[in-house]
Formats: sequence, structure tokens, C-alpha cells
Amino acid sequence: MTWKKPGPYRAASAAVATAVALVVAQQPALAQSLESEVTPESAHLVKDSSHYALPDIADRWLERLRFDDSEDRFSVKPGLAILTDYTGFRQDAASLAQVGRQDDQFEVRSFRVSLRGHFELFGRWDYNIGYEYKGFSQNPGDTNWNASDFYVTTRLGPELGTLKIGMMKELHVYEMVGDAANLPQPERLLSPFFQHRNVGVTLSNTVFEERGTWSFGWWNDWWQKGDSWSTSGNDFGARLTGLPVWRDNGATYLHLATSLRYYGADNHQLRYRGRPASNVADYYVDTGNIPGDHAWQGGLETLLNVGGWSVLGEYVRANLNTDDGSDPTFYGYYVTASWVLTGEHRPYDRKAGYARRVLPQHPWGAVELIARFVRVDASDKGIDGGVMRGWWAGVNWWVTRRAKASLT
Repeated sequence: MTWKKPGPYRAASAAVATAVALVVAQQPALAQSLESEVTPESAHLVKDSSHYALPDIADRWLERLRFDDSEDRFSVKPGLAILTDYTGFRQDAASLAQVGRQDDQFEVRSFRVSLRGHFELFGRWDYNIGYEYKGFSQNPGDTNWNASDFYVTTRLGPELGTLKIGMMKELHVYEMVGDAANLPQPERLLSPFFQHRNVGVTLSNTVFEERGTWSFGWWNDWWQKGDSWSTSGNDFGARLTGLPVWRDNGATYLHLATSLRYYGADNHQLRYRGRPASNVADYYVDTGNIPGDHAWQGGLETLLNVGGWSVLGEYVRANLNTDDGSDPTFYGYYVTASWVLTGEHRPYDRKAGYARRVLPQHPWGAVELIARFVRVDASDKGIDGGVMRGWWAGVNWWVTRRAKASLT
């Protein structure tokens, strides 16, 4: 794998990751994480915990932790998700000159506790409260513990759809919209083009008998960052998805989607930066603060799944509106090919418009091979934010319904 700025600078890295870690599978008191939820399309693939050769959390243990009011007015379901990884670096002289020495290290990538359920208040509301140690939005200087999700949702009717209010993901970039632990790749590479969490409101619904989805929203976290309303940027986003192909009970499908994001500058500054598939690495792409008002971003997504084979691709483009009138353009894309050797497919969630985790059908789990190419270009019109590109291969071991290990 190579990561490259204009000129001779290069760096290489390899990572070992455990997503929804094995520790979870060996603790009977721990609850199911949000990422391991089963959709109606994949319910027939669920195996009992006793099916697996390695320990998995039994549903009956999870139900003991759940509280439901006898009149169904209130419920609480705790959850826990753990992600750990170890990253080793191999660098040549050019890489050392570019970013300095990158230290091999182990990291608790994310440790998230959550409470989910529903309550009655002029109708039914579902809620999700998540608090996370480090996690995917961690930047240098941030405190280790932060809120990850804090939102409520309610159905406004079959025509209007679902209203969501609070701290949540934005609707741009498949890597972000989808659950991290469910992706074939262990890290997100298009991170320069999205914000991990933001405070706002969204409205979404399915169409064409759940063969498509639409969603749009508005976000501004001025109070959380301590900014004033006038200096904190407003973000707007929309996403449309479609399933032109759906057959074999969900084992064969084609997902197509497009998204649009208006990125409002905070304190009149725009910035794009990202790491090379490792949270412990320095930023290999970083534009620094760019004086400007806003940026328009567009995205295209496609996911083709045929049995145990799948190809996932995405392209994102950002057009900046800057004070000096140069208005640079940045872009990023990736293609990920996957083959589940044991034959399982990647289940698709028709209500959310993305794929979930592989559900192993064999006692020793499911083995998946992946290959990937990525390019992110943040240099244009005098902005030298860098270019990073990389090839790599890896293997995922979906150990049980709730545990996964990866080597890339």
C-alpha cells in the first residue's frame, strides 16, 4: 500500500483489527450492539448462539438486561460495542521526511456503551443514547470520552416517513452512513468528505415497496462546539437510493445511490484532512484551514452483490467557494471487491439503504477476502493538501453473529 503526496513522498502500513471485539463474545453480561441488529431481510440467516464453535452471546442473556414497561409505554435496552486494533508501519526515507516516524501501536479504537428503547409522549418515540471512548471522530486534542449518538425518532405516517432529532450521522458518503463494523474494509478512507456526528434533524422514508429510500436533513452543532450561531456553519444533506435488482431472497442485488451535501464553513474556514486507513497515523492528507464560505459535495455509490461476491464503489467530489476566488476542487474514490469463501452474502437493509454484517452459517464462522484501491486528492488551485492512494488486500473472519476479526 502506498500513500503519496506530489513528489517522491511515500509511506506503507499494515493493520490488524478486531471489530465488535472477541471480548464481547465471551462476556455473557454484555448486550447486543446497534451494529449487530438483524433486519427483516436477513432474519432467516440468524443462527442460535449454540451453533457456533466459539462462544457467542445468547439472546436469552440479552433479554435479561432489557426492561419493558408492562403497558409498553417505556423500554430500555443496553448495548456495548468494542473495536480494537494494532497497526504496524514500514517507512522509507521519503515517508519519514513527509510525516515523521509513525509508531507501531495497539489502540482501543472504540468502546461504545448505549441505551436504546422507546417511550410514549404524544405518540411513540424511539431513542438511542451512545457514549464512546475515542471512536471514529477522535482528533488530536479531543477528550477521550464523548457522546456518539443522542437522538429520538418518530414515525409521522406512511407518507411523511421518519423524523429524527439530535446528534447523529449526516447523510453523505456510504462509508459513514453504513455501520463501521459491518463494512468489508476496517477503516473509512473518504473521511475528509464527511463529519462523523452532527446535531440536527432529518426526515426519511422508503419508496416503491422498499426498493428505494429518500432522506434529507439540516445540521448545526454551534452549542456543542461553543461557537456562536453566526460563526458555526450550517450543513444540509440529501440521499437517494434504489434497488434496480433484487432477487434470490436478497442474495443478489444492485444498490445505486447519490448524495448531496452543503458544507457550511465554521468561523469562515474550510478544511479537508484524512488518515491512511489507520486511526493512529498522522494526517497524510490535510489542506489546513482555507478561508471560504461553503463547499458543495456530491457523491455516487454502487454495491453489487451476487451470492458470496460483492463489489462496492464510491466517488465523492467537493467544490469549494473560497475568499480568493480560486474555488479548488477535491475528490476521492474507492473500489472494494469481496469474496466470502464460505458462501454467505452481505445482507441488505432496505429501510436504511445500505448493507449490514455477514451472518455466518457455519460453526467456525465465515471467511471473507477483500481487495481495495483508494485515491483521495486534496490538491488543486494552489492548495497542497496532498494526494493519497493505495492498494491492499485483507481477510475478514466473521467469527459469530456478533464478532469479527480482520487482517489487512
